[in-house]
Amino acid sequence: MSNHLKFFINGEWVEPVVPVALDVIDPSTEEPFTQIALGSNADVDKAVAAAKAAFPAFSRWTQAERLALLKRILWEYEKRAEDIAQAVSREMGAPIAFARDSQVAAGHGHLSATITALETYKFTEDRGTTRIVKEPIGVVALITPWNWPLNQITCKVGPAIATGCTMVLKPSEIAPISGVIFAEVMEAAGVPKGVFNMVNGTGPDVGQVMAGHPDVDMVSFTGSTRAGIIVAKTAADTVKRVAQELGGKSANIILPDADLKQAVADGVTGCFGNSGQSCDAPTRMLVPRAWHDEALNVAREAAEKLVTGDPQAEGTDLGPVVSKVQFDKIQRLIEAGISEGATLVIGGPGRPENLNRGYYIRPTVFGNVNNKMTIAREEIFGPVLSILPYDSEEEAIEIANDTPYGLAAYVQGEPEHARKIAPYLRAGSVYLNYPDWDLFSSFGGYKQSGNGREYADWGIHDFLEIKSVVGYGN
Repeated sequence: MSNHLKFFINGEWVEPVVPVALDVIDPSTEEPFTQIALGSNADVDKAVAAAKAAFPAFSRWTQAERLALLKRILWEYEKRAEDIAQAVSREMGAPIAFARDSQVAAGHGHLSATITALETYKFTEDRGTTRIVKEPIGVVALITPWNWPLNQITCKVGPAIATGCTMVLKPSEIAPISGVIFAEVMEAAGVPKGVFNMVNGTGPDVGQVMAGHPDVDMVSFTGSTRAGIIVAKTAADTVKRVAQELGGKSANIILPDADLKQAVADGVTGCFGNSGQSCDAPTRMLVPRAWHDEALNVAREAAEKLVTGDPQAEGTDLGPVVSKVQFDKIQRLIEAGISEGATLVIGGPGRPENLNRGYYIRPTVFGNVNNKMTIAREEIFGPVLSILPYDSEEEAIEIANDTPYGLAAYVQGEPEHARKIAPYLRAGSVYLNYPDWDLFSSFGGYKQSGNGREYADWGIHDFLEIKSVVGYGN
């Protein structure tokens, strides 16, 4: 706990300029389990100054030196894996098995993929007599969310290190302890002073200050579309690059040639994973109208099998959602689904019957949903699935694209048929027949789901400036 009330700036754990503490709540008990310090303008100034001072030297490190550093970071991350898993389980309510196998594993996967990508990445290229040079963009502000903390920290920090950028990280103040441990990992790995800095705090008091700071050259932000708009507007005054991964309302089209029972059951699992707190969750399931009633029965059976409860119990499938704010929002949206005439298949308002405290949501499935309903338009960010009937393939595509978001889309069916649908879907990622996670695919959105791309070499691209040295080959 010694570093929970400190920030990591210029290679040292330091006290905040103005001490202000915030309780960190365990969502399974609704009780605080530790505190963190909240930063201010002065703390951001110190961290950015450290990153700016470190940039000239670190930006000149060789590719081999940066690769060796990333491997040391991965090594130290592996040593702290159980500590990170316990922190994630406590701070955001992730079931401990899920915290180990998915949350911590995601961070390991991104660091490994960045290492693999960097091993063969070309930072220079000749086009005739012109040399194209890819150089680190400079000081980067990294603002990460609470729902997949290690996933987002590592897929930003990894490419920043890989390119020679220096950085200031602001983890979510709602789930910050995994970020503190990650800073300890960076310290143990021997990251040079000032290259990696971490300041905890709120969005307005730290994140927005970072976004508008004149010495920050780029902001990489993951969070809600609402917050992303604020970040982009704030950054605009200094004309810095902003890469954003924002909200989603992803459609899951089940084609007539799919295995309905398997497709629906797997779709329920995919939607409810991480207690529904994933921006790319397949939250709108589109089924042929003739299959609608059967799909509701299959979805009910699948939801009934999921165990909601104590995150520390090994048999738990779904823990609580992260906070009272999220709990109350989800309750309002479930009520909206009922009042607007959707068929409540399972779940509904309130906690599961066996739980009298904690921010637990009853796994909920709605049927007979149309795309004008609130539950089909708004990102719920909880274990709530909407099932929408469609009458033709063209209508399914139209419904899928009828959203301000465009992060992901899903298609289930005979492989060749599914491939033919993919080009018509306006989303940054299209997943056919529930494939394995691909760390070397690009990840990012169309429309109000953001801009920029993350993962492996795609993430590396976003942290680079392009310079043309004309006449180099003369």
